Amino acid sequence: MRYERRATTPVTVGGVVIGGNAPIRVQTMTNTATDDVERSVEQCVRCAAAGAELVRLTAQGVRQAESIGMIRNELRKRGCNVPLVADIHFNRNAAYAAAALTDGVRINPGNFVDPARTFRSLEYTDEEYAHELERIHDGLLPFIKLCREHGTAVRLGVNHGSLSDRIMSRYGNTPAGMVESVMEFLRVFVAEQFDQVVISMKASNVVVMVEAVRRLVVAMDAEGMHFPLHLGVTEAGFGEDGRIKSAVGIGSLLYDGLGDTIRVSLSEEPECEIPVAQMLVNKVDTMSRAVDCVAEPYDGFDPIAPSHRPVVYPAAWNVKGPVVIAKCRPEDIESGTLPDFFVTDDVRVVDGVHRFIVPAEQWNDTMPLCYPIFDLRADRERLVGCAAPLVFVKMNADSKPTRYYYDVLRSQPNAVIVMQCNGGASSLMQQGNIHSLTRGGVTAPVILHNYYVPDSVDSLQVAAGADMGSVLLKGLAEGVWLEAFKVSKNDCVRYAFAILQAARLRTTQTEFISCPGCGRTLFDLQTTVKQVKAATAAFTHLKIAVMGCIVNGPGEMADADYGYVGAGPGRVSLYKGKTLIDRDIPTEVAIDRLLALINANE
Repeated sequence: MRYERRATTPVTVGGVVIGGNAPIRVQTMTNTATDDVERSVEQCVRCAAAGAELVRLTAQGVRQAESIGMIRNELRKRGCNVPLVADIHFNRNAAYAAAALTDGVRINPGNFVDPARTFRSLEYTDEEYAHELERIHDGLLPFIKLCREHGTAVRLGVNHGSLSDRIMSRYGNTPAGMVESVMEFLRVFVAEQFDQVVISMKASNVVVMVEAVRRLVVAMDAEGMHFPLHLGVTEAGFGEDGRIKSAVGIGSLLYDGLGDTIRVSLSEEPECEIPVAQMLVNKVDTMSRAVDCVAEPYDGFDPIAPSHRPVVYPAAWNVKGPVVIAKCRPEDIESGTLPDFFVTDDVRVVDGVHRFIVPAEQWNDTMPLCYPIFDLRADRERLVGCAAPLVFVKMNADSKPTRYYYDVLRSQPNAVIVMQCNGGASSLMQQGNIHSLTRGGVTAPVILHNYYVPDSVDSLQVAAGADMGSVLLKGLAEGVWLEAFKVSKNDCVRYAFAILQAARLRTTQTEFISCPGCGRTLFDLQTTVKQVKAATAAFTHLKIAVMGCIVNGPGEMADADYGYVGAGPGRVSLYKGKTLIDRDIPTEVAIDRLLALINANE
């Protein structure tokens, strides 16, 4: 396994180059009202000072597009040259205006030519579908002409849940549908010889987002396209959950060499997104200097939508889903879900109630729910034939497995491998070794044991999310053990469970899908997210969306069980799935009504 960045066509947005030999660019989006030129200018200045290399602003109509032009002019007067990108939904006239006034224009293939989605199932003959493609071609030509004339770059931004009724009727709300939605537009841009296009494929579901990007790259390669990619997990949420979720999704793709610009979408001030994105870029810089791990993928491995590697669990495994291991005692965990296994060097704390892992030399078969851990290199002779129901076996990710290791591990039906690494670029080593072990016929479960010395809690969340997430999303591990210098055991356990949840492998808390806010947001988003989280935290099996506006809310919360969506100033609409249940509720009573809706249906 090795890091190698995908070659792409350079695209210039203002004075900033995306793709080609340019570094990975970091961007964000304002949450001010675009017509409030003064506040938007001030926020753009703060974002640029924080390190944003591009800033996006919403343009609901022509007036807002013109406001972006005014914001751009004022920024230039102040010596701030950060490029501005207009974000367009539904309104082609706004896109035309923005093409003449801004550095870039983002359009959504799901609603630029096609009418607003109604979630209706439509039927098309092949001839009718071909006619629809002609309509897309004709609808894009004026926009392409304007962008060419003004040197304006384009971002084609596809969001899971905002696909057109036409695409959904033929492909469903799937990664394949997302890919076809953007490919229809790209073929027009290619035919018109316009290559200043960046593509984004976003979803709040990390697994969907990652698969969609991988599928897009295969589709573009098949047609000789090399457009750069913008990466992001949309509606990632707030606080540590948003950081971990973004790191799992964006980091996994960056490690695969995909991605030329990124945004971390948090329900916080846009300036808060920049340091998180920069941490991910720095992780990739480390990855690019890593030593290659020479390993072929195991037979049958699907790099686009990986299934889980072949595993034979020991009879005593007895856990549904991947496990969490922690070196601590049960009383160290102040809140949340307890780890599945506790590691200790003191056998006196073994209580017969919780499952413990102890040093092999201290283990004996009279200890209930207690299992030995061996070092594969130092203890392999004692390991062979150990009769414990579970035998944990440590091996270093930096050490390539040998044939002798394969023989030992294959001979132990009760073995569980603990793959150790110390952050850095060892994630690639972990992946390579797991592939090698699987190719060698080793079917024992694998635990990722990562240790970090972080600069901050945020950097730990990002590093662990990217490192462990990149392995988990490829179906290569069956558990995680996260440790960090000067970070509490309780926090490490919580982050470990959050990583598994972000990868959609194990749910232990309510999942909140919340947008980052923009000029369309119709209520105090950050305060509302905190209030909804506090009110609904007990519903650990649910996904609950908090969306700032009606434009994207119903579609982009497609993965949520319930939705709290801005409907107008001081008004909210409630959804169960995609079904509108209660319209235009005053915000003062909306959370109570949301709770009543959930309680009536759960």
